[in-house]
Order: sequence, then C-alpha cells, then structure tokens
Amino acid sequence: MSSLDLNSNPLGSIISRRDALKSASAGFGYLALAGMLGQNAPRAIAQSPAPLGPLAPKAPHFPAKAKRIIFLFMQGAISQMDTWEYKAKLQAEDGKVGPGGGTLTASKFKFAQHGQTGTWVSELYPHTAKHVDKLCFIRGLHTDTPAHPQAVIQLHTGAALASLTRPSMGAWLMYGLGTENQDLPGYITINPPPNFGGAVNYGSAFLPAHFQGTKINDTGYVPNLKAQTVSTLQRKQIDLVQAMNRELGATAGAPDQLDGVIQSYELAFKMQGKVPELLDISKEPQSIREAYGVKDGPAGSFARQCLMARRLSEAGVRFVEICHPGWDQHNNLHQGLIRNTAATDQPTAALLADLEQRGMLEDTLVLFGSEFGRQPTAQGPDGRDHNITGYPMWMAGAGVKQGFSYGATDEYGIKAVEGRMHTTDLHATLLALMGLDHEKMTYRYAGRDFRLTDVAGNVVREIFA
Repeated sequence: MSSLDLNSNPLGSIISRRDALKSASAGFGYLALAGMLGQNAPRAIAQSPAPLGPLAPKAPHFPAKAKRIIFLFMQGAISQMDTWEYKAKLQAEDGKVGPGGGTLTASKFKFAQHGQTGTWVSELYPHTAKHVDKLCFIRGLHTDTPAHPQAVIQLHTGAALASLTRPSMGAWLMYGLGTENQDLPGYITINPPPNFGGAVNYGSAFLPAHFQGTKINDTGYVPNLKAQTVSTLQRKQIDLVQAMNRELGATAGAPDQLDGVIQSYELAFKMQGKVPELLDISKEPQSIREAYGVKDGPAGSFARQCLMARRLSEAGVRFVEICHPGWDQHNNLHQGLIRNTAATDQPTAALLADLEQRGMLEDTLVLFGSEFGRQPTAQGPDGRDHNITGYPMWMAGAGVKQGFSYGATDEYGIKAVEGRMHTTDLHATLLALMGLDHEKMTYRYAGRDFRLTDVAGNVVREIFA
C-alpha cells in the first residue's frame, strides 16, 4: 500500500489552496504517513470530529474477558503432527496406506508429555512446552479452501472467495471498541505477509480507513514517519490543513476518502513523537532481550517482533499481529521445521513469561496458529500437503481455560471429529472474549448489513475460563 503524496495523488485536490498546503507540509513526515493511513475509506462524517474522534474507546456489548489480542501468525501452515499433535496410531503405522490414500508418515521428532496436564509437545518446542499448563488448545479447527491466498484472507477477514473485499478482524475490533491510546494506532501489524492478500489482511475495506491496521517492520520502521519533537508551529500547520479539509468536507461532492484522511492526519501527528521511542527495543534491559533471543538479522526477526508486541500492548495497542513466514513445507519439511521452530520457540515462550510477570496475561489474549494444517501422509520424499479438515491453534491468557484442550481430530490427524470449529466460529469466539456480540456488530454497506462472521459463527464458550 503506497503512501499518499498530497502534491501528486488525486486526493491532493482535497486541499483547494495548494500553495498553502505545500507550505504547511514541507519537511514533515507525518503528512505523508497520514496519507498512507487514511486512503481508501468511504466518508463517514463531513463535520469536524468529536474531541476524541471515532477511535474513542467504546463500551463493549457485555463485560469483556480480554482487553487486547496478540496474534502470532505462522504463515504457510505449520505441521501439527510434528509440533502440537501426537498421534500414536500414526507413529505405529508409519509407511502404511492411510484411510484416504497416501503413505502415512510418522513424525521424525520425539514427543514428550509436559506440565501437570501431561500435554504432548514435540521436541521442536522445548521452551513453549514449559508453558503448556497455561495454554488452551483448539484442536478441531477446519476451514473452506486449501489455497494459501484465500485461506489467509479468510482467517483475517472472514471471507475467502467473496467478490467484495471485507474488513480485517483487527479493523472490526477497532470499529467495535475504539482504541485505548489516542497517540497510537489501535491496530498494528508487524511484518504482514507481502503476498497471500497483502494489505487486504489488515485493511478496513468498506469500513472507514482509520480502523485499518498500521504496518511496521521488525526493526520498528514505520513508512514515512520521522522521529521529531512536536512543536507549536507543527500544530498550527496541521490545524490549517485540517481546517481546509473540513471546509471541503462540508461541501457537496466531497471525496469519500476525506474523513479517513482527516483522522489519520491527527493520529500521524501524534505518532511522530511517541512511536519511534516505543519501538526502540534497545532500551529494554539486556536480560529481557536475551530472554526473547533478540539478535541482528533475519534470524532474530520473530524475537524482535514478540518484544515489540509486548511493548505495544503495554502502551495500549488493542490488536497486534506478528508474522513468521515460510511454513509451506511441501518439501524440505524436517530441516524447515527445525529452522522455523528455532526462530519462534524461545520468543513465544518469552512473550508468555514476560506478559505473566507484568500481570498482563490476565487481560491479554495470545493466539498462535496458521491458516490451516498439514496432512499425516507423505508428499514426495520429505513434505506434507495442506489439510483444511482438521488442525489446531492455541490460545493463552485472558478469558480462556488454562491447560485445556477443546475438540480433537481422528487418530491419524486428518479430520476434526470432536468440537469442530470453523473459522467463523473462531472469529465469533475471539470477539466474544473481547466483549463483542458478533451478530450485533454490523456495518451497513451496499444496501446490506455486514459483519465479520457474515451469516455464520458460533461462540465456543466451553473454552472460557
């Protein structure tokens, strides 16, 4: 998603006095950032916003069990029978023909039981295994499409094949609850997937643009944002720009994107003084950085993301997603799993421990998982194909039972047979944990009411603490 250049983009016509705008915007990165944050939104209001604007905190439908979510997204489909799902029959029948055809392939990794719950975890996750008594496994998930782009989009927006792009689940949370911190975005995505839907996965679609996610990278870089001290002169300059925008907004035929631009200018102006310092993890104690496994380069990317996620959540960001790509292992499965789990295990465990130590796990929900799972049968000499009929995710923290498993797949790990949960059920449950009724949280667009779960979704209260 490109940033908005007010001097060349068609939306530059929002400001009728171009010379005044050039003078006001010269040299200030927050104007370019604001354009990036505020594009592609239908106009919601034409008048000046309320003091806190549309992102002001809103009351939930009922008491919330969680205040915020951190989503650890393993893009590409993590192999569950090599990590979180021990299947004794699969191990015993290695090399035989599976019930649906194909050659059953046992995991080459050792599993052991951990914690007071005796939960089975592979040797690939030794650090996270120490926290199994905090985890709530959802083991009967299923979804609609085995194609990565559609499945990733469905996980993030609720719709895989719709002709109309839908808002992301983070955008729906912003729409329903607003944000706790008016100086920061309420929804931040770190290193989102560059493909498989790209910006659709954190976009606002037909919701106003100020509800969409703000993209940063794993070094804390925010496009077009300059770290600088906010001055009285800057405030006067942004006030001039906003006054002209609102004047135009009061006229007939004002651009649909205008309100999103107005709101994002205000947010970007505030962000320039706070965000760069917040994302500077070098300010963390050495012991904390070592606990997460922070290091330079790609090998330390996920560790940096996890530590930034904790800092952002602590500062009041309501929804943070972090991404680790590269789990689409149709070949080189075993070396790929060793590499990927080595990058994600220690940071994941450190995040759980850090949140708990700070008392944040009581009101923060952590979600870990992929767009679907993988098959128990072999694909080539060293790979597994996609599986959309049965796979797990886990949650930890606010609102969910500890050391608990809901649902199950069959004895080989092919299909969900107990406690089946569709993607829409997952979304309904996440919203409920945040205090939102998925059936009541609707937005009228194109003549009908839309919601994250569309016309489906059941809240799985069995996992609630």
